[in-house]
Amino acid sequence: MNYVTQLMGENEQIVLRARQSWVVLIRSALENFLIALALVTVAVLWQRASADNRIYWILLLLLLPVGRFMLGFIHWLNREYIVTNRRVVQVDGAINKNVIDSSLEKVNDVRMSQSIIGRMLDYGDIEILTASELGINRFQRIGDPIKFKTAMLNEKEKLGYEENPLPAPVAAPAPTEITVLLAQLNALYKEGLITADEFAKKKAELLARM
Repeated sequence: MNYVTQLMGENEQIVLRARQSWVVLIRSALENFLIALALVTVAVLWQRASADNRIYWILLLLLLPVGRFMLGFIHWLNREYIVTNRRVVQVDGAINKNVIDSSLEKVNDVRMSQSIIGRMLDYGDIEILTASELGINRFQRIGDPIKFKTAMLNEKEKLGYEENPLPAPVAAPAPTEITVLLAQLNALYKEGLITADEFAKKKAELLARM
């Protein structure tokens, strides 16, 4: 069973699963390429200065940025942002799992920010302001942030409708009850206890309820 599936409560359903944008991986690859380039340059200069022709030093140095990129990729792969019909969940970690969730009931506001590049490449940051002790949850460089924010707000609205159902309509009096009231009203008029105007007004009100 998937780890995320195990976190779900009874009748809880996953609405949307998202990750950080692929831009995060590209950025990590560029950073590690520059590190590798710098290490190779230093190694070559050192080799020439010391007259050491052993190339395996350079190969060993290249393992550092490669390993760094792989760790970043594993971290990216195991970080998920999930919207359910009850809460928002952030899951981190490949072996040791770290789970942060915010109940939709306690979400007060959702803020989204996108730079020009973010709009072009479809990523952005989302801040979830809650009434819990955590206060603010930040999701950085999340892919398709508009879809994520919309899914959150839609589920929060549905939850509100479920918790505050519309009041049941008041049942109109049965026709037999109206008939009895009309008879009583007619008797009052005949006995002179109400005026003609009062009789006509009350009769119109009762007839309108039929």
